[in-house]
Amino acid sequence: MCIRDRFISLQMITFISRKLFSSTIKPASAIPGLESVGINNKNILWQPSVGQLYEYAIKRAPVDPKTRQDIIASNGALCSYSGERTGRSPKDKRVVIDDNTRNEVWWGKVNIPLEPASFKLHEERVLDYLNLRPQLYVIDGYAGWDPAVRVKVRVITARAYHALFMKQMLIRPTPEEHAKDFQQLPDYHIFNAGEFPASAQIPGIGSKTCPTLNLTERKIVIAGTQYAGEMKKGIFAVMHYLMAKQGLASLHASANEGEKGDVSILFGLSGTGKTTLSADPKRKLIGDDEHVWSDQGVFNIEGGCYAKCVNLTREKEPEIYDALRFGAVLENVLFKPDTRDVDYENIEITENTRACYPLEYIPNAKLPAVGGHPKNIFFLTCDAYGVLPPVSKLDYNQAMYHFISGYTAKVAGTEMGIVEPQATFSACF
Repeated sequence: MCIRDRFISLQMITFISRKLFSSTIKPASAIPGLESVGINNKNILWQPSVGQLYEYAIKRAPVDPKTRQDIIASNGALCSYSGERTGRSPKDKRVVIDDNTRNEVWWGKVNIPLEPASFKLHEERVLDYLNLRPQLYVIDGYAGWDPAVRVKVRVITARAYHALFMKQMLIRPTPEEHAKDFQQLPDYHIFNAGEFPASAQIPGIGSKTCPTLNLTERKIVIAGTQYAGEMKKGIFAVMHYLMAKQGLASLHASANEGEKGDVSILFGLSGTGKTTLSADPKRKLIGDDEHVWSDQGVFNIEGGCYAKCVNLTREKEPEIYDALRFGAVLENVLFKPDTRDVDYENIEITENTRACYPLEYIPNAKLPAVGGHPKNIFFLTCDAYGVLPPVSKLDYNQAMYHFISGYTAKVAGTEMGIVEPQATFSACF
């Protein structure tokens, strides 16, 4: 190929890429369904490209002056910062209780009920905030690799880093799929106003932080926390609810597949090794955290991975280390100011440093991310008190008992207030 042909080819690739994957600023009225859910902002980027999100992330300063500015690290990843909240806030999370959910949700310390009237006040404040922002970002994607049961999700956020995070964590539609599936209301909406505090005066909230799930109205409304993992876990909660109603099992587990098609799943709470162990160079990665087990086998819920990256090195975890490049998000990870080299050992902000990257950044990822019925099942336990032996082979009854009891520990940093491993019983993991 001559230089001229090469130049024309590059021009053509650039033109097609811009047409398919770039976005121009639009009013809410130009995006199907936005006005009907209360968004009337005039400056919205709908399905922006990764490059556009980088540009806006480093150009726009966070609202909270205590939140560090996003930067581009020397490896090409976007270093973003979530401010005060550097882990999930389960004690502040609320689920709307109404006639549809009253007898279908396991109410208690995990699912704390919120009355519909309080949700309405909370949602109105968040919508007002989003509509007054200089610019919003709208990301559309799927939850679930099985087309028969996948959920269409739309994310509306005021921070470019949150948009990039969900662009990589949801399953990205092709231009044809997007034109077909997102020209009407999607199944679920996420409204992320994380920089804006919730009102502690609203009955049932009582805190400036409140991620809220309304299963009847099919909405996730976030205020008072910029930690991106709240969006990911919000969709996981939705899938727990929806899949169970269809007789399918949602799993807090990673999954991979051997050369002979043998699938292994690894259950575990956040930070217990699901991502690390599933990224095996000799096996195909199906997914690192959230799956569904159906009559046909297992499928991943997500389009990306969300790895802990404290003390990450290429020698210990080469696949994950090399996945952290342009398009990846490094959350609350610091860098060396003179070189912009990432400092994975630095936990000045939090031990819960995180990395988000699309599945295809792992060389042996299996796409579509589906597999057969598991041949091997592992329970990963962070045993803070040495109760269990290092490795145990469980019989049928022991496996049932351990799955239901779920003895393990919460790992430092994954939730706000957890500073060292804390033993817990997490039923079904």
